[in-house]
Amino acid sequence: MTTSPIAGAAQPSMPERVRVLFADQLNIARGKYVPLSEARKGVARFCAGVYAVTYSRGLVDAPGGTLLEGLPDFEAVFDPKALRPGWEPNTQIAIADLQMHGQPFALCGRSALKRAIGRWETLGYRPMVGIELEAYVFQRGAQGGWVPYDTPGAVVYGTGPFCDPAGLMNEIWAAAASAGLAIESMNAEFDTPQFELTLQFADALKACDDIFLFRQMAREVLFSRGYLLSFMPKPIPGKSGNGLHVNLSLTDREGRNAFSRDHAAEANRLMRGCIAGLLEHHRGLAALLAPTANSYARLKPESLSGYWANWGLDHRSVSVRVSAETSAGARIEHRLADGAASPYIAVAAALEAAYDGVARGLEPPAPETCDGLKNVGTDRHAPDSLADALDALAGDKGLGEALGRTLVDNFIAIKRSELDELDGKSAEEVFDYYAPFL
Repeated sequence: MTTSPIAGAAQPSMPERVRVLFADQLNIARGKYVPLSEARKGVARFCAGVYAVTYSRGLVDAPGGTLLEGLPDFEAVFDPKALRPGWEPNTQIAIADLQMHGQPFALCGRSALKRAIGRWETLGYRPMVGIELEAYVFQRGAQGGWVPYDTPGAVVYGTGPFCDPAGLMNEIWAAAASAGLAIESMNAEFDTPQFELTLQFADALKACDDIFLFRQMAREVLFSRGYLLSFMPKPIPGKSGNGLHVNLSLTDREGRNAFSRDHAAEANRLMRGCIAGLLEHHRGLAALLAPTANSYARLKPESLSGYWANWGLDHRSVSVRVSAETSAGARIEHRLADGAASPYIAVAAALEAAYDGVARGLEPPAPETCDGLKNVGTDRHAPDSLADALDALAGDKGLGEALGRTLVDNFIAIKRSELDELDGKSAEEVFDYYAPFL
């Protein structure tokens, strides 16, 4: 018998196996379990039709989804010598790149991220990323539905049993350690029962791999205990939303932070270009970084959510916050994204927008000096609905070409079908639609 880190209960012994995983455009962790002997081949096959379905399994003739082309396979390719520890018994993890006919599959978000990283590398910089997640915890209510986890003593920046009486965050931390996922911090957030979960800074690909696995692990660990960990953008009306904040810096060829004030001229040029690019593509980025109908219940004025197309110095009411740290920790924090976004697509899109600002020599507007809540120094803002955001993305040709036209067109088609499925639904029905997946 072995003990599972998930359930904490004795499980029947099983042979060594590998869980091959990838994130699709809906941020669902798709995968297969395969025997370790089979994993040594470094490839698993999947039907491309997974990119032609909505959350509710509605079929969509979306570009690249091959629904009307016979639904052929693509290959999930991975290095069998680079398997990662898992959180289930006798199970290792493989994170795959997707290929079709020996070429990168056009809908692979991880491949889009690699292309964005490669673009920065041609300029001599390595993108470094830290991701902050926010999530609510739910428990089963008397009627069997999900109700907020009872944390009556919780406070913002709270720790310990008053914030987490069942010790759920301790279980997540232990499982993360067993899976080699390096946590930077965990604490209660502003509203209850909301938590902030932050992993350590890493190169952009590792940071996205780690947060993808961490999110899946944390949800599975809590679900096995009878709880739901929800990264839904706005799961509880009237309470704070769940963001996915992307902290970005650039390392030069000597391994130094190029945003550091120790390199004042270079840092100023690079940082200003990145900020300008992110603001230039603010509306086009919204659909990819705030990708659900529920996202626009979070993305509002006076919400600290990245609604306004502005930036500021150590200012949390803006979309692009420049950290107060000025040397090795210097960075910009992009606050538009929410917990429904694929980290691969979100970070790839942010890197492409920032790169465009640097490559074109764009200059940002003046920094925000108003409070950013009641008073704002700009009239530019994110779209007010997913439908409007999809239109803005379709119109942002530069961002679409940089990420990959097929990837973006597939995303738009799937999301428009998602909106049709949600048409006329109540807030409770929207929660039920997204809750099993987000």
